Amino acid sequence: MRQMASEQIRSEWDGRAIWPAARRLSAILLVAAGALAGAGAAFYLTGTQDAAPPEAASAPRPAAGPGTGAAAAGTAPPRGDGYAAIAKAVMPAVVNVSSVQVIRTYERYSPFLTDPFFQQFFGGGMYDYVVPRERRELSLGSGVFVDDQGTILTNHHVVEHAAEVKVALSDGRELPARIVGIDPRTDLAVLRVDGGGLPKAILGDSDGLLVGDVVLAFGNPFGLGGTVTMGIVSAIGRGDIGVADYEDFIQTDAAINPGNSGGALVNTRGEVIGINTAILSRSGGYQGVGFAIPSNMAREVLDSLVRHGRVLRGYAGFGLQRLTPDLARAFGLPDTRGGALVIAFDPDGPAAEAGLRRGDVILALGDRPIASDEELRTQMSRLKPGERASLGVAREGRRLTVEVVLGEPPQPRSRRPRG
Repeated sequence: MRQMASEQIRSEWDGRAIWPAARRLSAILLVAAGALAGAGAAFYLTGTQDAAPPEAASAPRPAAGPGTGAAAAGTAPPRGDGYAAIAKAVMPAVVNVSSVQVIRTYERYSPFLTDPFFQQFFGGGMYDYVVPRERRELSLGSGVFVDDQGTILTNHHVVEHAAEVKVALSDGRELPARIVGIDPRTDLAVLRVDGGGLPKAILGDSDGLLVGDVVLAFGNPFGLGGTVTMGIVSAIGRGDIGVADYEDFIQTDAAINPGNSGGALVNTRGEVIGINTAILSRSGGYQGVGFAIPSNMAREVLDSLVRHGRVLRGYAGFGLQRLTPDLARAFGLPDTRGGALVIAFDPDGPAAEAGLRRGDVILALGDRPIASDEELRTQMSRLKPGERASLGVAREGRRLTVEVVLGEPPQPRSRRPRG
């Protein structure tokens, strides 16, 4: 995986004192939900006020003349609505998610037992006596109601290893939530709460997004409660970030901070078109680059988790490698701007049965050109068993189409018992 020069990819993690070290070898840190998120927030008051200069204050105001509309009638002009109507409609559907994780550790019975003086009397074996301890860690994040049955979309890392999950609504209610399903490979999770009068947001079509579209980010930054920020879509189809296995992120400059994980990215029609997930930062705070999971990918994961309790993904049975310019020239390809090189096979898999070969270069999936091996993996992960993948392939200077009917992923082989 490519390293990103001096940059850390920080997903909205829970801010625990010891973060998982094995997430990725690149400088990838999940930032997000923020355990005790409000504790690290610093607040600054500028103490400045706009004041008119004395001469301006003493200058007479021009009298309202005829034709000045509301001002002439002595009433204030109508207040501009801006995005307030969208915020009013969506904010009730965005919730604060708090999860409690029980951490079990083992501590030495007494620090004195490691002292050589005491070991003379009690022996070195006492050093091995330990006492189990438990501590509870709180993680804060966000989520969004997506139906009127109390179903909530959030990030997997917000509720990972949670022993207890609660959600706080904008009307002051706090409800226990149960985990319906999780999908670490896309960093999504589905929760459900019971109760009446629950709000919901509308999942929109993320495929219609264009770079430059205005978007609003809703969430719970630093544990402050419901917050909305505004920005634009900076890029689409971002991958190779290192946050999840399957990445097709929307990039935005709408402010996303620790605690925003699982919140909603909303278009100007009030539709949820993304689930806020990660930021790219050198400092750990917002620096203008945030990422959200597209709503269309989130909808597919949601439907599969609700229906089956797990995500069903089709299996092709081949291994891929990024096609570099040098490899493209070696395979006689004049266009080196995209593609994925097939380097390995399951001999009994669907790809082998369809006639795909090692050394084939996959240039397209259906009508969609493929920019990289990661993009192809992500797009094929959205196909279900039994669906057909039409692959545009370059082979020995020829272009052809290979139709692969995806199968069920093979079950992992059970290990032989030891003994």
